[in-house]
Amino acid sequence: MKRAIDLICSIILIIFFSPLMMIISISILISMGSPILFKQERPGLHGKPFYIYKFRTMIEKRDSSGKMLPGKERLTKTGVFLRKFSLDELPQLYNVFRGELSLVGPRPLLMEYLALYTEEQARRHEVKPGITGWAQVNGRNAISWEEKFKYDLWYVDNQSTWVDIKIIFLTVKKVVIKEGVSSKAHYSMDRYRGAE
Repeated sequence: MKRAIDLICSIILIIFFSPLMMIISISILISMGSPILFKQERPGLHGKPFYIYKFRTMIEKRDSSGKMLPGKERLTKTGVFLRKFSLDELPQLYNVFRGELSLVGPRPLLMEYLALYTEEQARRHEVKPGITGWAQVNGRNAISWEEKFKYDLWYVDNQSTWVDIKIIFLTVKKVVIKEGVSSKAHYSMDRYRGAE
């Protein structure tokens, strides 16, 4: 049933947001050039890798030695706007359509984190990852990694259609009031370095 809901909703949302995604694509092309999309390998259900898609929010800017500058120095004004309203996540509706993501589930993190998880933390991969999740509506980037994993595991143990509906409702609410996007002007969280 969850897959059927994901499929139907992703088709409806892709159609509904297609004009907006076209506008965003043109804006990125004008302000940052190509490519329009950011693609990165992430772990899915049971850790199986897949490629996640987002609208690009950063430029490739390097220092004099050729080293990539920190994200906060590469984030563009267009990128800040897209992250502020979570519009950079819209291409992930295609991941949902393809069955790699669900609308709701633990957010897919980096492949390199797999080796850093404790046995308990690794349980977050027992369900399909999602565009939004219980951790996202309980602080998102404003909470610690330990708290994030605690919320992810709560979802694994308590997932249901009604929980998913609640999370989607809370996600829309938080996007509208722009709560918890980031504690540092919409920059990403610090990298996870393993349990202490």
